[in-house]
Amino acid sequence: MQAIDRNTLTDAVIASFAGAHDPRLKEVLGALVRHLHAFAREVELRPEEWRAGIAFLTAAAAMTDDRRNEFVLTSDILGLTSLTDLLQGVPGATERSVLGPFHAEGSPEVAVGADLIRGNTGQPVLVVGRVLDLAGQPVRGATIDFWQTNALGHYWQQDPSQSPDNLRFRMRLGDDGGYAFTTVRPAPYTVPYDGPVGGLLRASGRHAWRPAHFHFRVLAEGYAPLTTELFPADDPYIDQDAVFGVRASLAVPFAKCDSPEEAARYRLPNPFERVEFDFRMSPAR
Repeated sequence: MQAIDRNTLTDAVIASFAGAHDPRLKEVLGALVRHLHAFAREVELRPEEWRAGIAFLTAAAAMTDDRRNEFVLTSDILGLTSLTDLLQGVPGATERSVLGPFHAEGSPEVAVGADLIRGNTGQPVLVVGRVLDLAGQPVRGATIDFWQTNALGHYWQQDPSQSPDNLRFRMRLGDDGGYAFTTVRPAPYTVPYDGPVGGLLRASGRHAWRPAHFHFRVLAEGYAPLTTELFPADDPYIDQDAVFGVRASLAVPFAKCDSPEEAARYRLPNPFERVEFDFRMSPAR
């Protein structure tokens, strides 16, 4: 330790993890230290800048609770979340996209064909599709975890007038892998702007807008969990996503549908908007 200087410090820190029992942990920590120290050297990081970074993390911790995660939001606006998603991509599988800071466990279970519109105002939408494997065969026993904003761009955590169960669900699918539900078209919105992430966006001259989207987590035994989003292809912010979550394959048409039969089946006014999307899941590693 007495021989440590600016040239030997990095190797000393990496060597301190030599006793890690998990080889992957040792590999990740070593790379983290190496790149973190290289960053500090590249910009000649000053103590007051280091303290500002620590203050940012402290503020993010103070704002994070079971309803909102400011650390997830930080990762999102820096593109790290999207990079980890893209690195895990499997050819032929549905592309991954961000989880976001407003995912919450405990969504109510609903049956296939459920109605989420209830008292929500907005354009009615029928969302249908299947959960398939890479060969195009139905995935049996899949579960969909779904959440979205209302037509004003607010999640239930942001809006005291909404029930905690509003516009979210868990749905167990049958052997055919089919899913269906009715909801309202979500709206574009800004990511939370009242915390340290908002301050960072303002300081860097960036906007906070996200295109409207549906969030999905698709789970099935024997398959890699799939976290993704679907975006209206005509959304004004489709090419300006503040968290870099848009993929061309996830931008889908909200098609105008004139079908009295389908409207009656799903208790919708006719015409309505219809979204159809099949999820493709890859085998678990």
